[in-house]
Amino acid sequence: MSHRPNASRRAFLQRASALSLTGVAAPWALNLAAMAEAAAATATDYKALVCVFLYGGNDYANTLIPYDSTNYTAYANLRPVLAYTRAELAGTVLSPKTAPLDSGGFARQYALAPELAPLLPLFNSGELAVLLNVGTLVQPTTKAQYNAKSVKLPPKLFSHNDQQSLWQSSNPEGATSGWGGRIGDLFQAGNGNATFTAVNVSGNAVYLAGRNVNQYMVTTTGSVALGALSTPLFGSSAATSALQSLITQNRSNLFESEYNRVTKRAIDANASLTAALAKAPNFQTNWPIQSSLADQLKMVARMIGSADALGAKRQVFFVALNGFDTHDGLTTAHPNLLTLVSQAMAAFHASLKEIGAADKVTSFTASDFGRTLTSNKDGSDHGWGSMHFVLGGAVKGQNFYGIAPAVANNGPDDVGQGRLLPTMAVDQYAATLGRWMGASDSQLLDLLPNLANFNASNRVLGFL
Repeated sequence: MSHRPNASRRAFLQRASALSLTGVAAPWALNLAAMAEAAAATATDYKALVCVFLYGGNDYANTLIPYDSTNYTAYANLRPVLAYTRAELAGTVLSPKTAPLDSGGFARQYALAPELAPLLPLFNSGELAVLLNVGTLVQPTTKAQYNAKSVKLPPKLFSHNDQQSLWQSSNPEGATSGWGGRIGDLFQAGNGNATFTAVNVSGNAVYLAGRNVNQYMVTTTGSVALGALSTPLFGSSAATSALQSLITQNRSNLFESEYNRVTKRAIDANASLTAALAKAPNFQTNWPIQSSLADQLKMVARMIGSADALGAKRQVFFVALNGFDTHDGLTTAHPNLLTLVSQAMAAFHASLKEIGAADKVTSFTASDFGRTLTSNKDGSDHGWGSMHFVLGGAVKGQNFYGIAPAVANNGPDDVGQGRLLPTMAVDQYAATLGRWMGASDSQLLDLLPNLANFNASNRVLGFL
């Protein structure tokens, strides 16, 4: 993958700093600098991916809990302070179409954490699937190979920054593009306005940076307006007009001209999005209040409802929730976090049903890593593999995907303390989502640098 420097972006940053003196908010253009608009795929229908990133490393064992008697007992023994009681789980037991199997071929039973109850109807209706033991891998890896260091492993395992980067880009920290942005690269030319191809509602993330497309950042209330143009500058409409001309006109200097071109795009995008959102559907869904994740997903829903007005055919969105680094206080913090996730995702899916877009949008969770199955008194430590949810009308739900890991400390499926050795790679997870969006096999191999290391027969996991 190319790591070539972007001179235009550097010039843009310099100009953004200078313009801050006139009241211009810096983010307004950083999000828009898609300097080239080439694409390798086209689409006539609408589809969108929505990544729900759980920053800090979600605790898998208190999200999806073993419920069959044998494995629940093992779970409770390993987590004497953290474990839910079996009675607490009785209302959220999952009834899949096919029971998940462990590596020995034995059927397993699971329950959702009680706080995830809003997701239970979506599982039962076949719109939610559960992925078991997904994580960063360079190639298929056994425990013996891990211990012998005989295969290439992801760099800096158990490190927040590096594993976040590997999840979002398939490359270590310092990566210049993510696989969500690279999917956007394929389709941006087919969108009426390429600016709205990759949209971030949570702040900057490498996931949405493409080789050509750049993420467009919005707030939970809409686009970030150019402050100096939103009201008369110094109380003078003439001054405002002069400033707009100054920062958008063509220039003889290459960098100045490129900077002004991107600035004009920012201004135009703000106008387009503001107009489109003004006509967005008024959802009847009862959205959670005082929830940053729900607010982010509501903006995504509004933009999806405005896709026709924006000329969008393929979009990739990113939202996020912080707080999952639960080294201590897990029994207090984690249930609250899961409540926010389940309520927000359920409301989002309900809003998509209102506008007939539920089968056109696939949402999925991601996180730095899972956490240890063993507890450190009232918390858990950094792990590796984890479970994840995929939600949408196109999902082959009410099912588990992957092999159920053994509930054991230093068991056959982990590398110590219940740190799961992934049996499904992030690249396979991403390839399945990319294929649904319309990427070809050859495009997937270009998008995901580790995918070629996996057998062609299982590069796509089959949950869509």
